[in-house]
Amino acid sequence: MSAVDKAFHGLRHMIATGRLGAGERIPPEGELCEELGVSRGSLREAVRMLAALGVIEPRHGSGTYVSQLRPEDVIGSLSLTLELLPLTGLLEVYEIRRVLEAHVAAQAAARCTPEAVGTLFALIEAMEATDDPAKASELDHRFHLEIARIGGNPTLASLLSVFRARSRKYQVFTLPEGPELRRKSDEDHRVLATAIADHDPVAAAGAAQAHVAQTERWLRAFMPPVEEDDSTG
Repeated sequence: MSAVDKAFHGLRHMIATGRLGAGERIPPEGELCEELGVSRGSLREAVRMLAALGVIEPRHGSGTYVSQLRPEDVIGSLSLTLELLPLTGLLEVYEIRRVLEAHVAAQAAARCTPEAVGTLFALIEAMEATDDPAKASELDHRFHLEIARIGGNPTLASLLSVFRARSRKYQVFTLPEGPELRRKSDEDHRVLATAIADHDPVAAAGAAQAHVAQTERWLRAFMPPVEEDDSTG
């Protein structure tokens, strides 16, 4: 194990065991270096790594603190690695997304207010009115974010946002059949929003799952063709 790894796992253990709690200032460098048996350079690199994961917050002029460790913030750091997935890996993740989007939609149907429903339909109308694929993609993202917000679980909302951010790198609306895909997507959004407005969790879950499955099929259009094996052996 390298010195940086030693410092990283040492700090991580202090936080995981509760020795350093959320919002607490971490001990001075000298103390930590002595306890962990590492140099200041290795410790600082470990701190940078944990900061990238949203676990530690360096504050200029004040010191370094454990973050509030909110689940939604820690989950959000998954984007650092999830965005590296190739399309084949992303399509595997879609099986998880189908389940979670269905659950969130059902929760939204149970909890939605008239104001929230109005926001959903306003976003749909804006999507239908624009001819800009990039703007349509952004509005689509906001539509699903709003459903997750209504669902009431910030951690699930953060996880789904990470999943969607990766899939948005593939602009399906720019494909030759983009206008038809947009039309189908808009229809799906209306079905989903209507089920939520009707306070029908079962219909909302089904609509969400079908919509994600449809998006998955569209993403497969970006898959390179499989070469046929011409060998005769």
